[in-house]
Amino acid sequence: MAQQDTEQGRGGVLPVDDEGFVIDTAETEERETAFRERGTSRPITVVGNPVLHKECKDVTEFGDELATLVDDMFASQRTAQGVGLAANQIGVDLKVFVYDCMDDDGVRHVGVVCNPVLQELPAESRVLDESNEGCLSVPTAYAELARPDYAELTGQDEKGNPIKVRGTGYFARCLQHETDHLYGYLYIDRLSKRDRKDALRQMAEGTPRYPVVAND
Repeated sequence: MAQQDTEQGRGGVLPVDDEGFVIDTAETEERETAFRERGTSRPITVVGNPVLHKECKDVTEFGDELATLVDDMFASQRTAQGVGLAANQIGVDLKVFVYDCMDDDGVRHVGVVCNPVLQELPAESRVLDESNEGCLSVPTAYAELARPDYAELTGQDEKGNPIKVRGTGYFARCLQHETDHLYGYLYIDRLSKRDRKDALRQMAEGTPRYPVVAND
């Protein structure tokens, strides 16, 4: 996800709160730096690349290959100045995303989620937030999109441990946006035809500020 327009070592298990949700707000700078400095930045795939438009494969192996991928994803996210990045955005067909995202209170969240599943919220508790949204795979384009202002998901960390993650506001948007990616959806797929066309026009007229993979 693009920014809005306006344990150490090789990974580790995050602590959890009293409700079982990961505490992803501690030592954020140290953890993000460790991931990123081990990684190698890769170019970003853009809308039209087949890997972005199909459901990704489940992560089943939680070894060194995945750890290297996660490191590269953090490096790529920083190069592109994003707040979230899904594996298929660097061409890898696996259900994993990373995030380095502020919430609406200015609290930084850093983490990794494999095989995410968004939890359905009761209709009566849903509050929609109609805010600006962008995507590294639709560079230079932004559009307003209504999403619930709270999200929670289940999944696994980079070691294969079951985890729960929750967020509000902008961070909730990030969690929903990145999970969408892993099931083959971009945010522009949720727009009206007119707004989608406008977003693609913005992309065509703009110049990405980071390396991208050209579509054939």
